Amino acid sequence: MASVPELDPSEVAAFGSKIAANISRAVKVPEETLRTVVVALVAEGHVLIEDNPGVGKTALARSLARSVDAEYARIQCTADLLPADVVGTNVYNQRENRFEFRPGPVFANVVLVDEINRAMPKTQSALLEAMAEQQVTVDGETRPLDEPFLVLATQNPIEYEGTYPLPEAQKDRFMLKITMNCPERDEELTLAKRTMSAESPEAMLAGGAVQPAVTAEALAAMRGTLNNIVISEELVAYLVDIVRTTRKHESVLVGAGPRATQALLLASRALAAITGRDFVTPDDIKAMAAPVLEHRLILRPEFEIEGVSVTEVVQKILEQVAVPR
Repeated sequence: MASVPELDPSEVAAFGSKIAANISRAVKVPEETLRTVVVALVAEGHVLIEDNPGVGKTALARSLARSVDAEYARIQCTADLLPADVVGTNVYNQRENRFEFRPGPVFANVVLVDEINRAMPKTQSALLEAMAEQQVTVDGETRPLDEPFLVLATQNPIEYEGTYPLPEAQKDRFMLKITMNCPERDEELTLAKRTMSAESPEAMLAGGAVQPAVTAEALAAMRGTLNNIVISEELVAYLVDIVRTTRKHESVLVGAGPRATQALLLASRALAAITGRDFVTPDDIKAMAAPVLEHRLILRPEFEIEGVSVTEVVQKILEQVAVPR
């Protein structure tokens, strides 16, 4: 395997900015959301998107794949979707008298799994196995998935009929959770005008207006840079204390597990890298705390009835845990 060139912090930040700017040409999303997606890409973590229909999730995934010159695939989950529809299957070739493997969409680099909670648990588990191991096993043969491999899975938060909600242990497989939110009036007005022109998201993507911003080699180099991002022992302890506090907070029934600690560490280092620094600050950890923790926490029913949100709980925990000097 060819050696990956080393990048200095300013080069990583420049590449990250190019990816974000390229995505913004096709779809308008909040800057914080865009930053989180780039963090996930660099940190090699999967993303869960819980948001309303029509806010640009598909355009986001397609433009992200295009920006890093990667293969894109979309899986529309339904109740009758089978594991073989995701990972692929062996098909008998009569002419050559042998079975041939037909890879499924999970073999792409950037995979959008739309409405993942509409797939039955058996299909969900096949997808989540691929996310965790970056490989699939079909008829006893294990096949590795290509790099980069990033899954963006969506859930509709307002419609639960005919769904199979992801168990908390499976949600834990996603490094980050993002929301895109409905646009403000001015933004929606701009979107409406763009829809009537050649600048609509669909036209921009179909017409080739969104071109690769970085090469596969550059992305690999960005990922390799994380090993050089310094985080002090005091900040590691601070990060661990934040996660552990979620397990004993009065309003939390189920807190975040050790995988959340690893995810917060990786995401914080990735944020430092794309910001142009070779060291992690407390602000990096605070910025990544909500995307890492929110989908991993279950609140006690009595607090949910009172209208307490997971976002508020995470903020209170950040205020409670002392920042090291």
